[in-house]
Amino acid sequence: MSVIEILTRVEAICQKYDRYDVEKQKDLNVSGDDAFARLYASVDADIEALLQKAEIASKEKNKASAVALNAEIRRTKARLLEEVPKLQRLAVKKVKGLSTQDFAARNDLVHALPDRIQDIPDGTPAAPKQTGGGWAASASRTEIKFDSEGRLDNEFFQQSEESSQFRQEFEMRKVKQDQGLDMISDGLDTLKNMAQDMNEEFDRQVPLMDEIDSKVDKASADLKNTNVRLKDTVNQLRSSRNFCIDIILLCIILGIAAYLYNVLKK
Repeated sequence: MSVIEILTRVEAICQKYDRYDVEKQKDLNVSGDDAFARLYASVDADIEALLQKAEIASKEKNKASAVALNAEIRRTKARLLEEVPKLQRLAVKKVKGLSTQDFAARNDLVHALPDRIQDIPDGTPAAPKQTGGGWAASASRTEIKFDSEGRLDNEFFQQSEESSQFRQEFEMRKVKQDQGLDMISDGLDTLKNMAQDMNEEFDRQVPLMDEIDSKVDKASADLKNTNVRLKDTVNQLRSSRNFCIDIILLCIILGIAAYLYNVLKK
């Protein structure tokens, strides 16, 4: 590829991305009502900012600062990935004054966004990409060696004694776990039935408790009335007894006076 072709392709790519530059669209009064252009420009600006942060994090010597920057980058990447479905919905909407080529370019830009976001370094090891199926992707890795030396026949997949023992132990533990879960389930059912019986018994005892409360209130009122009447009776008895005592004392005094009078008269 010659230098002229490279420059031509770079210019075409720049023109494609300039189509979604918010400042230029504002000057041309094209993206005033274009939500896709605004959102894509925001996401693209965030991607550029993340790339700069990733570069700073790669050069950071303080591990704590690098970890903090990478964590912030991962959070921002997750937020940007959530914006991709919105862009996909906006990309299929027709906008007045938008050509067919521009409309197709939008879909291409949206489809390329997830890869652009995932390619931003965030301190985690990059997962290898599959480009033709799982086996095709690993075919070019010559440093990976198989013990079977390329023989993947039925004998290779036969179970060994250790794997059979492991499987039997796994099945036994699974059966024991199932039995334990069954016992726990039976215990919970028993507790549930006991709770229901207790609830029903409480419901039956509530009217009896109400009746007992009413009887206790009635007995308290009767006892209070009886105490009042008894007090009145005691007061009446006390007043009549005092009257009798007064009469007896008066008679005694009169008798003493008569005796003294008779003595003095003789």
